[in-house]
Amino acid sequence: MRRGVVICAAALVGAIAAATASAGQVFRETFHEENTVVLDDFCDIEGLTVEVAFVLDGRVHAVPHGPDGLAYFVSHGTRTEVLTNLANGKSVSSVANVLEKDKHIADNGDGTLTILILATGNAVLYGADGKAIARNPGQVRFEILIDHGGTPNDASDDEFLDFLGVVKESTGRSDDFCEAAVPALS
Repeated sequence: MRRGVVICAAALVGAIAAATASAGQVFRETFHEENTVVLDDFCDIEGLTVEVAFVLDGRVHAVPHGPDGLAYFVSHGTRTEVLTNLANGKSVSSVANVLEKDKHIADNGDGTLTILILATGNAVLYGADGKAIARNPGQVRFEILIDHGGTPNDASDDEFLDFLGVVKESTGRSDDFCEAAVPALS
């Protein structure tokens, strides 16, 4: 779930940069991303090189809130992955459905915004036989730091600066995906 949350957060920041939300106007956009990345030392296992092919589909919208008219974003996305051990061709797959919602935005007075985000959803890791080998439903809360480009009410010029950390750990079941994936890929 945590990995899915960070991935969706990155997609959300990309959508924020493209947004042109203004007071009273609702911003809506869909997004689609496909990519393949190679991860060395996957799950901190020296020498385990895994290719991750993923598809991320979702939608995002923003509505100005509060007396300052800051744009609050909501996004929903589905990320599907196939993880393949490049040494032996074994693979697992995962599907994560995530809903992310800005819960609180603080204007720090220094050109930055601290945004508290609630992320909730369900992530499932499947073995080669298609059966679930790990699950992570629940929710987390985390904060990010955004440079508002001198215009706190205009998200189109915002820039992601930093992931500030998890404020509330995952609720519910939290299977360790690495613990399940590594034996299936070995």
